[in-house]
Amino acid sequence: MSPKKLVSGAMSADIDREGQRTTAAPLGHALLEVAESDERLVGLSADLAKYTDLHVFRDAMPDRFYQVGMAEMALVGAATGLAQEGFIPFASTYSVFATRRAYDFICLDVAERSLNVNMVCALPGLTTGYGPSHQATEDIAILRGMPNMTIVDPCDAIDIVQATPQLAAYDGPTYMRVLRGRVPVVLDEYDYAFELGRAKVVRPGNEVLIVSTGLMTERALDAAKELAGDGIDVSVLHCPTLKPFDTETVLAEIAEDRLVLTAENHTVIGGLFGAVAEAMATRGVTKRIHPVALPDEFLDAGALPTLYDRYGVSTAKIVERVKGLLA
Repeated sequence: MSPKKLVSGAMSADIDREGQRTTAAPLGHALLEVAESDERLVGLSADLAKYTDLHVFRDAMPDRFYQVGMAEMALVGAATGLAQEGFIPFASTYSVFATRRAYDFICLDVAERSLNVNMVCALPGLTTGYGPSHQATEDIAILRGMPNMTIVDPCDAIDIVQATPQLAAYDGPTYMRVLRGRVPVVLDEYDYAFELGRAKVVRPGNEVLIVSTGLMTERALDAAKELAGDGIDVSVLHCPTLKPFDTETVLAEIAEDRLVLTAENHTVIGGLFGAVAEAMATRGVTKRIHPVALPDEFLDAGALPTLYDRYGVSTAKIVERVKGLLA
């Protein structure tokens, strides 16, 4: 039998595996639930509601949805005006378009005034094979230096559903990297609940620690299960909030005598690895940390499974990396 061909549509943003438990459009349904109890919540899109899952909200509450067209700066401007009038806007587009095209508007219109504008953006990191024009591999690095900005990188549908009402209630600007379409359900198997600003150990282990964020937490957990079969005990610390960073929890876990890796769906520069290194340097913690991250380069276009392996962020590559470091 020939090996299974690794394929995906280049613009595919569904990251689920065959047979995996998923939730369809968790962001859209979570927004709708919040909106039913809070009439201040409104949705906006830059012509991408269908591809960021806001179509669920749009179709159910058309009078509270605003379509601004392919104009990301106008999207942020409209959200700013709505926030100033007491509404709670959730503005959606692709991560690359928000952070690259509309940065100045987010910075000066939203963040400087610390307005409750929530940017919910799809195609974070390597979740599309469409190439550098759509792969937001540096979005966290772009926004981490922005004062007042809160950054959330959810692992799965559980994270998205639980984070959405907390972002709506938070008094300030937020940015969430949205997983859309059929989103895996992972964290309900663990004693976990999303808490804005907090990192949590979702799997304990004595030999290796993987500090992870976003969809890489699922791969870290899968790698931990596989490594357990070889007698390697792996702990996974999930950091869904990258700013503000839960320095206390992360450094307490790093202090234990274990091999430590970070894992993120983002360039190795300016994301989770950078946040961990900064926290360690500030507190005078000296320990080697091994990053699993996307390289500091523009990535290729192609089928996602192939790209995950090529850039070292697949479950198999995490397993390989851990074994190599322990050898």
